[in-house]
Amino acid sequence: MKYYPIPMVPGPVSVPQHILDVYQSDFGSADLEPEFFSLYNQTEKHLQKIMGTSRKVAILSGEGMIALWGALKSCLIPDDRVLALSTGIFGDGFGQMASGLGAEVTTLHFEFDETLKDWEAIEESIRTLRPKMITVIHCETPSGTLNPIEKLGALKEKYDVELLVVDAVASLGGAPVLMDKWGIDLLLGGSQKVFSMPPNMSMVGISEKAWQVMEEVNYQGYDALLPFKNAQNNFYFPYTPSWHGVAALHASTKALLDEGLENVFARHEKVAEMCRQGVMEMGLELFVKKDAVMAPTVTAVKIPERFTWETLNSKMREHGLVCGGSYGILSGKIFRFGHMGSQADEELMIKALNALRKSLN
Repeated sequence: MKYYPIPMVPGPVSVPQHILDVYQSDFGSADLEPEFFSLYNQTEKHLQKIMGTSRKVAILSGEGMIALWGALKSCLIPDDRVLALSTGIFGDGFGQMASGLGAEVTTLHFEFDETLKDWEAIEESIRTLRPKMITVIHCETPSGTLNPIEKLGALKEKYDVELLVVDAVASLGGAPVLMDKWGIDLLLGGSQKVFSMPPNMSMVGISEKAWQVMEEVNYQGYDALLPFKNAQNNFYFPYTPSWHGVAALHASTKALLDEGLENVFARHEKVAEMCRQGVMEMGLELFVKKDAVMAPTVTAVKIPERFTWETLNSKMREHGLVCGGSYGILSGKIFRFGHMGSQADEELMIKALNALRKSLN
């Protein structure tokens, strides 16, 4: 397998050595030893600070999709009404997942180069549909946008919607996310983005209302969230947890908190701006509209007409740079820099832009 010295894929990101070292350590049995429970509790406290919540945070063994499926399966029954707010491929997919569970899903579509903005239409959809659940993606990784969430929380309260579910897998830790202030009931995260880990851990912040709904639904399955409500108190998890995964997440979250969240956010914004300015100076066009909110963790760039994605990707790799293409209708139209976590680094971005410049020439 070839090694690329300039990693800029939008996840899984490059894993730093101090995280890799954790996976080389030997631990005991996670479901039996008090040391693990202490580590789990400490890691939960770290995540609460990063999520902006005083609520319980469930730490799951599995890639970020386990958080999405767990949230939906734990809270929905057939014919429940769901409003999926979509500004991209993942927003569409979230609604399709709920539909696959038998929910009655209404998707309010926005263009993929936009962020949530027509609040009158959003409010009207909530008012007329009266959904049990609203789903939304905070950072649409395939298109490099960041959706405003706070207004949704206010509308949820105004119309007595039970659950606001937010996928923050690609933003959590790299941009402000305020679960309690924004009225989020289920906040979903994953390890392979800003936390700079392999794609093997997920986390879910859970409100009291969400626990009530879960108890009513009483879903049983590997991805069920309800067992985590009392797992720590009962000294009993629903499956053997990954001690290595929790230890790595503890190391990652500690590093972010030691740096200071405001400093982390500023670092991501600065590198993102370097990326945007750099590609525009080369005559390339950003995908996102000017009135939309660009994500601080990923930048989407239109592929110039003289290239196909295959040829541009090949040339970038010749110069040691590996970026990401995109999915669905965006496939072959844009490419993406993932400047999140370990990759939100000024020196790395300078190397990436130099490699891109050589590739274009």
